[in-house]
Amino acid sequence: MTDPQLAIVMLGLFIFMVLLGFPIAFTLIAMGLAFGFYAYYDPERMTSLFDNRIFDLFVQNSFSVMSNDVLVAVPLFLFMGYVVERANIVNRLFFSIQLAARNVPGSMAVAALATCAVFATATGIIGAVVTLMGMLAFPAMLKAGYDHRFASGVICAGGCLGILIPPSIMLIVYAAIAELSPLRLYAAAMFPGLMLAGMYMIYVVGRAMINPALAPKPREEDIPSMQRILWELATSFLPLAVLILSVLGAILMGLATPAEAAGVGAFGGLLLAALYRSLSWDRLREAVFLTSKTSAMVCWLFVGSWTFASVFSYLGGHDIIREWVLSMDLSTVGFLILAQSIIFLLGWPLEWTEIIIIFVPIFLPMLDTFGVDPLFFGMLVALNLQTSFLTPPMAMAAYYLKGVAPPYIQLMDIFRGIMPYLAIVIFAMVLMYNFPEIALWLPDYLFGKVVSS
Repeated sequence: MTDPQLAIVMLGLFIFMVLLGFPIAFTLIAMGLAFGFYAYYDPERMTSLFDNRIFDLFVQNSFSVMSNDVLVAVPLFLFMGYVVERANIVNRLFFSIQLAARNVPGSMAVAALATCAVFATATGIIGAVVTLMGMLAFPAMLKAGYDHRFASGVICAGGCLGILIPPSIMLIVYAAIAELSPLRLYAAAMFPGLMLAGMYMIYVVGRAMINPALAPKPREEDIPSMQRILWELATSFLPLAVLILSVLGAILMGLATPAEAAGVGAFGGLLLAALYRSLSWDRLREAVFLTSKTSAMVCWLFVGSWTFASVFSYLGGHDIIREWVLSMDLSTVGFLILAQSIIFLLGWPLEWTEIIIIFVPIFLPMLDTFGVDPLFFGMLVALNLQTSFLTPPMAMAAYYLKGVAPPYIQLMDIFRGIMPYLAIVIFAMVLMYNFPEIALWLPDYLFGKVVSS
């Protein structure tokens, strides 16, 4: 068996092991070490069984992850999000937006989507957003008489916005992989993220207008006075909005690096929780524990993915796939459709980290051949990964919601509620392909156009 064939076997075996339920990070490490031991085996150079270069590569990758300046922003953004979550600030945010949108058809659904979008900017972790909103907004919508399939789709789709809306952790990782500026990526993601959230809200309002039974209007006796509404907005929505806009504004205006802005955001989250008198020792300890746990998981995923990808490339896996794609003599449109279709299918069994670190680098060297801007390609990938969390039967957002939903909510009902949002995401991808300035105008305006050599 030749090395390229062995690389394909390595890839297929990894996907098979993941489907069996083995932990992804440690499966990546095990596959990388096992196949790498064969790939780097050199009996003439090795003085002992453990004198294999794969172990040096593993240590080097571990050190690279721990010393990567770009990845420093990950635990800081996570800490900001978990502090905001544990301090119950999101509860206040949802209630205040719901009151402000009380006269809009499907007001609670609109408020849930807006809260998901805002909370996504604070944490960027889909599981955290879907789970929290599933415990907070989902019961409230069911109690208000909302159709459970309609409400399920809102929570799952809104929770996935964390991949796209800055400060998305996925964008930080893509920046490191594609060697792009995180500042340009954040700027490029602003309009697509707002566009997708806006499309979701337009759909929700339209469905509620066509079929009011899906989303009953609030009763007059349940609507508080205007004075209380304004007070809720001033004390709940504005402080968190100011914190998030300050963090993103500092990044986009070049006043701070993502890591520096994340540090300010983490401190601001602590200050906000203290002002709300929600900062207790137990909640702070929980936030620190969850940040450490998630950061460790992400770091091991990076180590495993980089080790796996290095061995896969060394065996010739990247080359054989690249030659296969180039042999098809595709147009630019055909290449983008093929690449995005593969990423769409991979989103079923794999997490976004493996897709970004292992598979996206396969396509990155081909972008110049097909004349595709890597910044624009990254935005298509970010939109595409929304579908990976929403596509049955492996729609992870649905499983997150099912885990906190009432027992009578069936998984198939959640799947049915998700389907319209899948169509919206695909439409957004088509729209952005035809109008690439949706993603490229803001980074070009803020930082100038990049002149290719």
